[in-house]
Amino acid sequence: MTIRHGCFFSYAHGQHAYMSKFKNDLVDALKCYLEPHFDNENELFVDSEQLGGGDDLDSKIARALCESVCMIVIYTPKYEAHGYTRREFAAMQLIEAERQQWYTLPSHLIIPVIMTRHPVSLPPQIAGPGMYVDFSRYTLASGDLKANPDFIPDIEKIVHRIAEHYHCLKQSTPPEHDCSRFVLPDIPPEWRAIPPPHFPR
Repeated sequence: MTIRHGCFFSYAHGQHAYMSKFKNDLVDALKCYLEPHFDNENELFVDSEQLGGGDDLDSKIARALCESVCMIVIYTPKYEAHGYTRREFAAMQLIEAERQQWYTLPSHLIIPVIMTRHPVSLPPQIAGPGMYVDFSRYTLASGDLKANPDFIPDIEKIVHRIAEHYHCLKQSTPPEHDCSRFVLPDIPPEWRAIPPPHFPR
């Protein structure tokens, strides 16, 4: 196995400035702070930058996940509503289970970044074991994330966690491991129980 990406970016696509600007600002900040930690690997895999129109989407995503050190999840209620993003999440859970056999994980491979909280609660997949970072105070007026002192400590925590896994993975990956064999799991069920329909009384 060759490590090609520091982190796979998993997010629900947005059409308007708020979602797209947050994603782009976070990508830019993490690339800047991750660069000193890597040799020749890409800091991040972001589908909007690295996939073309003629690509076999499922196989490209599966391989990119397998060749990534960790996964960043930009959590919004929209994220858990989309089957494909839940599928990426489930795929990284499978990868984590496999890597637990190679080395003692210093933390989970999935790093949730809270952009927008669900009005009821965070799902257990996001709020459960491991570290999540809360960026829900971000607005379009927040400016440049990589230079904003309100967000830099959380960015540094994310970078440190990815760097830890990177060095563990470099030392512990079986030489015969082949990421071309990894396939995405089926779309998992909804993260929340679907409420029964309300009928007029």
